[in-house]
Amino acid sequence: MTTAVRASRITSLHVFCAVLVLAILARPLLTEVAAAPALRTAATVFVAVCVQALPFLVFGVLLSGVIAAFVSPAALRRALPSRPAAAVPVAGAAGLVLPGCECASVPVARRLIGQGVPDAAALTFLLAAPAINPVVLVATAVAFPGEPRMVAARFAGSLATACVMGWLWQRAGRAEWIADRARRSAPTTGGAGRWAVLAETARHDLVSAGGFLVLGAATAAALSVLVPPEWMDALAGQLLLAIVVMAVLAVVLALCSEADAFVAASLSMLPLLPRLVFLVVGPAVDVKLIALQAGTFGRAFAARFAPVTFVVAILCACAAGSVILP
Repeated sequence: MTTAVRASRITSLHVFCAVLVLAILARPLLTEVAAAPALRTAATVFVAVCVQALPFLVFGVLLSGVIAAFVSPAALRRALPSRPAAAVPVAGAAGLVLPGCECASVPVARRLIGQGVPDAAALTFLLAAPAINPVVLVATAVAFPGEPRMVAARFAGSLATACVMGWLWQRAGRAEWIADRARRSAPTTGGAGRWAVLAETARHDLVSAGGFLVLGAATAAALSVLVPPEWMDALAGQLLLAIVVMAVLAVVLALCSEADAFVAASLSMLPLLPRLVFLVVGPAVDVKLIALQAGTFGRAFAARFAPVTFVVAILCACAAGSVILP
């Protein structure tokens, strides 16, 4: 009689226990380090960003799970006008009704294309859903309590970005730039599995987005103590440079749209316009979205769509900010 020997492997639980033991052993040293004023300031910023953003993040991923489980992309397809140019703004406005995070909007757009929705409308929805949904707008209002115009500016800039990219694709995009696998109809989920889809979608989005929230909060905390105030003052005095820096930061940090407003609000030393650019660019193009788009629609698509979206988002954010913000 033979017995199977299970190969031992290190899991996340082992890592957590090891870190916990090290923290207990190093408690005296950690206590001395935590007494430093700079570290206390960084910890305050980190906790404040996480605590403020977490309720919106949880609600956002739950809503995304509900949409994935109970709302069929066919409903949006039936509601769209037959003309692609007219379908673009309708698909953009659908982001208010069918919200979702960036990670969820990519597979939804893929399902729409697979069900025959015009490419331009599906891509417009891909950009609009994570940027103008009610959860994001309410989170922005909470993050900027003294600047209600930031909500209107973010809505206008993000919706303009989605619609402009949809019209650009409708005019200049080519069907062969989207991989054939994206045009295959995705299998539908039966009623018995809808709750499982909701739970799995919410769990996946929460784990993914939660990690990026921690990264964003840690970055905001680090900027608050490591970057000399005179550097930020110099950046605030050079508006064009500040816009470029915040746009690149949005791409690199890849924050969830339900949480990015709190990170932007923590950078209070910068003018509102660069922070608006951060909020408009982030949900439209970042490193995780580029990877998702390349895997879903093909590298040829991502190589063309992402750079153009980056430029369009900056221009639309600047245009919205120059009209709405002081």
